[in-house]
Amino acid sequence: FGGVNLEDISAPRCFEIERRLKASCDIPIFHDDQHGTAVVTLAAMLNALKITGRSIQDISVVINGSGAAGIAVTRLLMSMGLKKVILCDTKGAIYEGRDNLNPEKEDMARISNLEHKKGSLADVIRGADVFIGLSAPGVVTSDMVRTMAKDPIIFAMSNPVPEIMPEEARAAGARVIGTGRSDFANQINNVLAFPGIFRGALDVRASDINDAMKIAAAHAIAEIITAEELNPEYIIPAPFDPRVGKAVAAEVAKAARESGVARI
Repeated sequence: FGGVNLEDISAPRCFEIERRLKASCDIPIFHDDQHGTAVVTLAAMLNALKITGRSIQDISVVINGSGAAGIAVTRLLMSMGLKKVILCDTKGAIYEGRDNLNPEKEDMARISNLEHKKGSLADVIRGADVFIGLSAPGVVTSDMVRTMAKDPIIFAMSNPVPEIMPEEARAAGARVIGTGRSDFANQINNVLAFPGIFRGALDVRASDINDAMKIAAAHAIAEIITAEELNPEYIIPAPFDPRVGKAVAAEVAKAARESGVARI
């Protein structure tokens, strides 16, 4: 018994490859660039929302980057109750009926941006509570952050140069900031997710890694940080925190049993 961890397959090919493998295999198939990123982003979001006193059901989110990670992050956040989310690509906001959308983006257009907002990233980021960047360096300016809601959350995860540098985002009013880099606070790194997720899935011989297991993993990562420790500079454990793997594995195994995909 084993599982398959897919790495470094670009969108939109990665979606079809994962779908076909899931259809033909009865072991866990997990594209880390999609789902590992989504799990750790959700974990960081859960703690950032605690700091800012918000609920995921009430916030508005703009996600820049509509490749493998951007689409997976959007879907997982929506499975947690997020309703107001706009996904952007290099041409701006994705909405139903827009030209030049591949099938994956067409699917996302049907379930996101329900107000059919159009325009550039700068246009749609106005009033947003959260920005999540999985895109390109320097695409967000201080002026754009200032147009967001009060105390915005900024996850600028482009590597090695983020969409906006943390000090610029902070100076523009951002309350909580995360990046993909180890030399800044709050590194959102998928190494926090996939070892524990696979350990938990393999321990119970799970036939799949489903949303319930991913959400359980995100909660396990977020809850490593106690209420006393939680602060804007510490919303996510360090990538090699030894507590993370065991905590994630235990919660993933439990979720697999509860959702009916465990075989032992």
